[in-house]
Amino acid sequence: MLGRRVLRARTLPGITQEIYALLTVYQAIRIAIADTTLTAPGTDPDRASFTTALQAARDQVIQAAGIIAAETIDLAGTIGRHILASLLPDRRLRVSPRAVKRPLSRYAYKSLRVDRRTYQATISIDILTNPPSP
Repeated sequence: MLGRRVLRARTLPGITQEIYALLTVYQAIRIAIADTTLTAPGTDPDRASFTTALQAARDQVIQAAGIIAAETIDLAGTIGRHILASLLPDRRLRVSPRAVKRPLSRYAYKSLRVDRRTYQATISIDILTNPPSP
């Protein structure tokens, strides 16, 4: 949401205020996404793009267009129309749950109690000599 920018506040109360502002905007956009998917029956909320909703909300704030509501309030609104125009494809079904695969550490063999003395090692040395020169 910040677009790679850092928080501007230099005091702890200012940082707290900015974080609460970001969380409030995030929740407002999520509510707009949920309301929009309710207007289109059978639409999964996971298909709505947060990025599209954020850009539409930014455009609404910058342009200050449509800030005065008409007699009839549209549940989807301008942000909702942008969301419905660019729905994401259906998600694939998960067959197996997510699992974190961690590689074994090079040092994990001590904890596994692997006895390395039982392995047979073969060492061979070949001595090569140069033939005498004539």
